[in-house]
Amino acid sequence: MSPNIHPVVLLFASIFTSNILLANFLGMCSFISISKDNKSSNGLGLAVTLVLTVTSAVNWVILEYVLIPLDIVYLRYIIFIIVIAAVVQVLEMIIERISTPLYMNLGIFLPLITVNCAILGISLFIEIRRYNLVQSVVYGFGSGVGWWLAIVALAAIRTRTDKAPVPAGMKGPGITLVTIGLMAMAFIGFSGMLSVQ
Repeated sequence: MSPNIHPVVLLFASIFTSNILLANFLGMCSFISISKDNKSSNGLGLAVTLVLTVTSAVNWVILEYVLIPLDIVYLRYIIFIIVIAAVVQVLEMIIERISTPLYMNLGIFLPLITVNCAILGISLFIEIRRYNLVQSVVYGFGSGVGWWLAIVALAAIRTRTDKAPVPAGMKGPGITLVTIGLMAMAFIGFSGMLSVQ
């Protein structure tokens, strides 16, 4: 039985109070690597949002109408990853046709969305929390928007800190990790307002 959470509450909670990246720390690898410039951050954020929205819906349908009725739920990890890989492959072909420079900027991180733990994590959270289809799509979309918001914010901050007088020992990864920690504290500050548990 799905929890009684209104989709609007679920949307805002998945963006802010339960941000998949800054509250659950899933998907950090590409978040740190790609957030060096705004264009690549926007492109990857959009790609992650699209993949999360589509895979949330498809994986929910497969879970509810195939895996549970056939009593093969133990195959969910494999099936979820296959669905994610297929969606990412289609998205990769579309981005290559539409924007070759963005495709080149994203480089290896576009196909690596397949193994981004945030994507699989959302599908598993949907299963654990027993969301219905609407809740699943809203949660997937909101989590993608939250991930996108976080990577764009980090890219903007990193653009400023690259020109700021940062102590030599803190330049590069040091100041980036401190920035991420402060961003996480800011997002977690919303945690008492809405919950998706």
